[in-house]
Amino acid sequence: MIRVLLADDQSLVRAGFKALLDAQADLEVAGEAADGDEALRKVRALRPDVVLMDIRMPVLDGLAATRRVTGDPDLKDVKVVMLTTFELDEYVFEAIRSGASGFLVKDTEPDELLRAVRAVVEGDALLSPGVTRRLISEFAARSKEPAAAGLLTRLTEREREVMALVGIGLSNDEIARRLVVSPLTAKTHVSRTMVKLGARDRAQLVVMAYESGLVRPGWLG
Repeated sequence: MIRVLLADDQSLVRAGFKALLDAQADLEVAGEAADGDEALRKVRALRPDVVLMDIRMPVLDGLAATRRVTGDPDLKDVKVVMLTTFELDEYVFEAIRSGASGFLVKDTEPDELLRAVRAVVEGDALLSPGVTRRLISEFAARSKEPAAAGLLTRLTEREREVMALVGIGLSNDEIARRLVVSPLTAKTHVSRTMVKLGARDRAQLVVMAYESGLVRPGWLG
């Protein structure tokens, strides 16, 4: 059973998500919160698997709440997916850098939302359907200057290659086709790279690819 916490200041939005999630045999809503501060308290008390966190909330906004969740070692297994009204939200890339496992627009199709919640538990979710690689690059261009690439020394040449492909938005199947390997091999390379770099999930691996300078804004693969 995947337990989800809903954090949104609009009660109708929470009610809609709750009805959808609770109707699934493998999903349940563990709790609800109307602001970031309440969300943080409930995450600590309930330890959900996934938090659907609105970016803009009163008292404590979603970005600040996400940073506190992802920065707490005791909550390392909690995945945060940011909710936004617009795909071109200026805070989206900052949300990923803050440790969110991805983001969804609120009008995402129900099946896509359910797929995303399930996938993020496996570390696979990143972006809302309809968000392109160009968008990843656009937000990366607004991020801080690339840091020293020292962390890349932990990786093999093939792992750096795989990390770069993850960074430009390729799925495991696409990486497999690009490198002419099996999807399982591609997934194994991605997983090993995440472990070596201490990445919480695939989303953080994308951020590291940009911030290390391995991938640069504007690269579309």
